[in-house]
Amino acid sequence: MNENIEIMAKLEEIKQISLMGAKDVFNIDDVAAYTGLSKGYIYKLTHERRIPFAKGGGKMLFFKREDINAWLLQNKVSSQQELEQMAAAYVLNNPRKGGRK
Repeated sequence: MNENIEIMAKLEEIKQISLMGAKDVFNIDDVAAYTGLSKGYIYKLTHERRIPFAKGGGKMLFFKREDINAWLLQNKVSSQQELEQMAAAYVLNNPRKGGRK
């Protein structure tokens, strides 16, 4: 019996995730599921204006998927390979002036 309840809960979760894939605008529950952040933390981020959102009528908050994706990736950390490529490009484009040759 418990196994059936767990299976039904997982199916409902899968259904919600698949429906979210078709949405361009999220509500707070969608953002929580999409990012894995708690609703309380998302409310805190909106209060501090640290996450992009729109305010609908009343207390409704809306989030554009593309804005959430950009927000999630805003502090990208470069890989070692990317850093080495940037360093090599800098050395090629900025030869030493007045130094050893």
